[in-house]
Amino acid sequence: MVPEPASLVWLFDIDGTLLLTKGAGREAIVLALRERFDVDDDLRTIPFAGRTDTLILGDILDRHGLSLDAEERDAFWQLTASHMARLMDPPRGSLLPGVPELLGAVAAEPSWASALLTGNVTPMAHLKLGSFGILGHFAWGTFGEEGPDRDSLARLAVTRAAERHGVTPERCVVVGDTEWDIACARAAGARCVAVATGGRSRAELEQYGADLVVDSLTERERVLGWVREAVPAR
Repeated sequence: MVPEPASLVWLFDIDGTLLLTKGAGREAIVLALRERFDVDDDLRTIPFAGRTDTLILGDILDRHGLSLDAEERDAFWQLTASHMARLMDPPRGSLLPGVPELLGAVAAEPSWASALLTGNVTPMAHLKLGSFGILGHFAWGTFGEEGPDRDSLARLAVTRAAERHGVTPERCVVVGDTEWDIACARAAGARCVAVATGGRSRAELEQYGADLVVDSLTERERVLGWVREAVPAR
């Protein structure tokens, strides 16, 4: 792969950071579980926020004494994605405030690159982003099926950033809405902007030690100003 030089790589989480789907992802898994295993479970007691789809599915299978091999897991996620496509037509939920403007500002900087760092498996991530017209902002991504947890995904993401753009981990900025986004950034040697539009308050996110915490991505100028100071162009 020929690197496309950049001075900074943004690594965006999806749910609670870029958009909300009002529980459509959980509902799609419920429907797939019913269709594949004839199991009814609303999954309300399974934690989703900040976790990978791999971990979530593992919890579900363990609860019901079920198992899937790698090929069957892929088929399960394709089934889930087919239900998600129906649930998101028309789109449920919305982009979060300030997202289009921030993505546009990042795209306008020729030395910056945008990518995804998400616990969603690839088909679910693409469906969500495509439903709101922002998939094209991301040249590549690291997805939930590619590692067991967010730390491993973050390490893979900064490795890809180095291979694709020639940047070091400290020139990668994770943007997320939970403590797990902050932790995975730290595990990978990256920086972190935390946004209080998911299930965590600003005070909680500040306690977890993000480099910058904002109430929403409408604070675009504050985010951009901090990034330009913390990670100056080379």
